[in-house]
Amino acid sequence: MLLCRVQKKVYKLLSMISHFNNYIAFSTIPRPNQGQRFDLSRVSFTMRSFQIESCVRKDKSELQKHSSQLPTRFFVNPVPRAIRNQAQEALFDYLHYTRSLTFTDAEHISKNSPCFMSTLLSKLDDNHKDISKGLTKFLRYNPINEFEPFFESLGLCPHEFEPFLPQKLMFLSDDGIMFENFHALCNYGIPRGKIGRMYKEAREIFRYESGLLASKLRDYENLGLSKGTVIKLVTSCPLLLVGGIDAEFSSVVDKLKGLQVGCDWLGRYLSDRKTYSWRRILETIEFLDKVGCKDEKLSSLLKKYPALVIEGSGKKFYVLFGRLFKAGLQVDEIYSLFIDNPEMLSDKCVNNIQKTLDFLIAIKMETQFITKILLGHMELIGSCSLQAPRTACLSLNVRQDELCQILKKEPLRLFSFVSTTNKRKSKPLSEDSRKHSEKTAFLLRLGYLENSDEMVKALKQFRGRGDQLQERFDCLVKAGLNHNVVTEIIRHAPMILNLSKDVIEKKIHSLTELLGYPIESLVRFPAYLCYDMERIHHRFSMYLWLRERDAAKPMLSPSTILTCGDARFVKYFVNVHPEGPAIWESINQSST
Repeated sequence: MLLCRVQKKVYKLLSMISHFNNYIAFSTIPRPNQGQRFDLSRVSFTMRSFQIESCVRKDKSELQKHSSQLPTRFFVNPVPRAIRNQAQEALFDYLHYTRSLTFTDAEHISKNSPCFMSTLLSKLDDNHKDISKGLTKFLRYNPINEFEPFFESLGLCPHEFEPFLPQKLMFLSDDGIMFENFHALCNYGIPRGKIGRMYKEAREIFRYESGLLASKLRDYENLGLSKGTVIKLVTSCPLLLVGGIDAEFSSVVDKLKGLQVGCDWLGRYLSDRKTYSWRRILETIEFLDKVGCKDEKLSSLLKKYPALVIEGSGKKFYVLFGRLFKAGLQVDEIYSLFIDNPEMLSDKCVNNIQKTLDFLIAIKMETQFITKILLGHMELIGSCSLQAPRTACLSLNVRQDELCQILKKEPLRLFSFVSTTNKRKSKPLSEDSRKHSEKTAFLLRLGYLENSDEMVKALKQFRGRGDQLQERFDCLVKAGLNHNVVTEIIRHAPMILNLSKDVIEKKIHSLTELLGYPIESLVRFPAYLCYDMERIHHRFSMYLWLRERDAAKPMLSPSTILTCGDARFVKYFVNVHPEGPAIWESINQSST
C-alpha cells in the first residue's frame, strides 16, 4: 500500500515536470498578442538556460537548410553602463564571497565577460529595479557555469570557447590543475586577456603538473632572453611551451646572440596577433649571412629593416629572390645586388622592384634586356614607383611594342614614368615638419616600422618634440627598467610619454618609495602612470593605512587599487575597517 502511494506521487511529480518543460519550450516562441517577459531593449540574449549559444559558422546552404532549427537570437542595444556596473558588482560578490575566488580573479572575470553578463541579465524580469539585488538573489539559487565568464575574460568569443567547456564541471575549483597553470602564467606577468589564445592553441600546457609550466618559462629566460621578450614570445607562439625547447627557435637565438642586435631584438617586433615560422626565419638569417651580410652589416640590416625577417617570417624576401631569378638573374648576381644595395630589401623598395618587373614584362621586353636594366639601375628602381604601362603609352602616344624598343635603346627613359604622386617636389622644412621628423626618428629608434600603420597612429598620439619624448623615455630607463621593457610599455600605453618628466618621476616615487613596490610593477600595469596624482595619493594612503593594520593583503596589484570606481573602493578598502571612513575623510580633507 505504501509503495503504491509513493509510485503515484512520483508519477504525479514527473507529469508536472513534463508539463512545465512543455510550457517553457512553448513560451519561448514570440507571440504578437502576448507581453514579453524580458526587456529586450536593455540586453541581448539567447533562449538558453545556463550556457551561451554556440556561434558556429556554417556554409550558407547549410544555414538555409537548418534555419528552422537554429535558436532565436535577438540583436539589440548594448547594456547601459549603470546596469552593467551593478551586474558586475553582483557577479564579483558571488565569485569572491560565495565561490571564494581571489579578489583579482573575481574582479577580472566580472569586468571582462560582457556576453555572459548580457545572458545573465536576461534571466531577470522587468520588475527588478535594483539589478544588483536581483542578480544576487538569482545567483543564490542558480549557480552558474563559471567556465563561461572565465574563458570570455581571457579574450575568447563564445563560439571559440564553447568546444572547451567541460561536460561535467561547473566550478573553476573543480579543475584545479587548469586553474593552477593559469595562475602560473598570470604570476609570470602574461596579460590575462592574452591567455585565451594560449589556451586555444596549446591546451596541453594547462594540464602540466605543479611547477612545470613556470620552469619552462624560466628555461627560455636561461637562453638569454629578457622576461618581457619571453612574455611576448609565448603569447605569440604558445606552442613553444609544449614539449622541450624548440630547436629551431634556439638556433635563431644563438644566431642573434652573435650579432650586435642581441637576442632581445625579437621582443621588439614580435606581435601576439601573428604566428611565426622559426625555421624560415633561421633560413632567412643564414641566407643573408651567406650573401655577404656579416656581423655589423647584418645587424644594421636587421635594425633598419626588421620586417625583412619578422613579417611573414621572411616570406617577402623569398618572393623577391624568386622573381629576380625568374627574370633571368643568376644567383651570384642576386647576391651581389643584395650586398651593394641592402636597402632594396625594405618593404617600399620590394614593392617598387616588383612594379618595375611587372611593367617590363607587360610590354613584353626580352629577358636579357630586363636583366641589364635590373643590374645597372637597381638603386633607381628601388626608389621609384612607376605608372602602369598603359598610362606611359598614352603619355608618349605609342604602342607597347614601340615603348619596349624605346626603353631598350634608352633604359633611363623608364624613370620618366614615375607615378605623379612621387613627382611632387618636397617643400622646405617648416617648424611642424621638423618636429614631425624628430618624432619619426624617435619612433624608429623604438623599433616602429617606417610608414607603417602603427607608426602613423603613434605620431598622432605622441605630443611634444622628439628630444622631449626621448627625455621622458630615458626617465623610465633611469628608474631601473630595461630599454626593451620601456619600449613595450610605451607601445601598450603611448600616452605615458605625453606626461612631463617631473610628473613621471613623482608617480614612480609613489609606487616604489611609498608603497615599496618594485619598478617592474609598471610592466603589468603601465596605465598606472596615466592616473592623476590626487587619486594615486589618496588611494595609496588609504591602502597603506589598512596594510599597517593587517586589514588588507600586503602586495595588492596597483591596478586593483586604482581602477575600481569610488563606490567600490569605499566598499572594499574603506568600510572594511571600523575606523576606515574617518581616515578616508581625513585623507580627502588634507588635500583640499
